[in-house]
Amino acid sequence: MNKLQLLQVARFLTVGVGAATVHFTIVVLLVQLLNYAPLIANVGGFVVSFQVSYWGHRLWTFSETDVSHREAYPKLVMVQVLNFCMNEYLFYFFLSYNLPYPLALLIVLSILPAFTFVMNKFWVFQS
Repeated sequence: MNKLQLLQVARFLTVGVGAATVHFTIVVLLVQLLNYAPLIANVGGFVVSFQVSYWGHRLWTFSETDVSHREAYPKLVMVQVLNFCMNEYLFYFFLSYNLPYPLALLIVLSILPAFTFVMNKFWVFQS
């Protein structure tokens, strides 16, 4: 792996950790402050963190791409919808084993980034 590829992975991880932190924080706040069910709160966390993820990757991780916003955004929405379906299913799965919802969510948020990196790099932003 060359320096540019390592830098891109580091940027992806940085944006991803930021988006995951936003996601996690919103879920916890919605559950703790507004008494949302964790699976419902997960939708809110996902919607907000999606924006952090898209713009972070668009403007920083894959900034060298020539793919227009008009072309990349719909592709990323498709990737993220699939990602969210897997996220919600895994969250439900771990909750069904009576894991505390914050732990279940942390596990889920650490499983899916490899999928999103590959899809972003080779399809959404084609860099």
